Amino acid sequence: MYKILEKKTLNANTKQMIIDAPHVAKKALPGQFIILRVDEDGERIPLTIASYDREKGTIMIIFQEVGATTKQLGQLNVGDCLHDFVGPLGRASELEGLQKVAVVGGGLGCAIAYPQAKALHEMGAEVDLIAGFRNKDIIILEDEMRQASTRLHLVTDDGSNGRKALVTEVLKELIDAGNQYDAVIAIGPMIMMKFVCETTRPYGIKTIVSMNSTMVDGTGMCGGCRLTVGGETKFACVDGPDFDGHLVDFDESMRRSAMYRQQERDALEHECNMHKMEVQ
Repeated sequence: MYKILEKKTLNANTKQMIIDAPHVAKKALPGQFIILRVDEDGERIPLTIASYDREKGTIMIIFQEVGATTKQLGQLNVGDCLHDFVGPLGRASELEGLQKVAVVGGGLGCAIAYPQAKALHEMGAEVDLIAGFRNKDIIILEDEMRQASTRLHLVTDDGSNGRKALVTEVLKELIDAGNQYDAVIAIGPMIMMKFVCETTRPYGIKTIVSMNSTMVDGTGMCGGCRLTVGGETKFACVDGPDFDGHLVDFDESMRRSAMYRQQERDALEHECNMHKMEVQ
């Protein structure tokens, strides 16, 4: 069993937890993920490793309460245990040799962009971290991202904190200002990653995206996370989650991600009805 050692609320719907998982922490690297189950009958959900501490044997996860399982996870407290916590899974990010990088995070994707930026910063790379949120109320990890970058560019859709702009606007301005990036790393909603790739394509800048598709087993056997990259079928759980963004078929991936929305709504409604029965 994997004990919750710390729990923190980052915003109204987003939680951060520190999990006692020494075997996972021993081998974890930036870009990898875990798959957990809250209880024996629960569904398997993937979460990116936001941070790890090898000495303490802990893993940090950050998640948004959007579905039945993440809401159930959010109800657990310090001292409670998770039934399964498997990892590290996926291929670690290939960051070696990068000297100047723009890391672009959107919303909850900043929880994944943060460890990438931190690893690069600790390796001595110059890091422009562009973090975008809808408004000031959902901003997460601002202090951590500032410490993990050379320059933090914080933007919001409504201008309630930082600059009112899209992450792609800031990225284009930085490139046009003469910044010669070895790579751009984009992590967030698929539509954001798609337009980051379209922003960098005319400049020929290597652009890496993190494809956190629907996953079930994390071994490539179920095929739930398949996507098309350069005309070939890939599996995010074993071939990724990092891919060359200029080769990813984002339109196909967005269609696939929308296939399960009704099932997610049904599961959430069932969870709410069960809760109502319990409190009656």
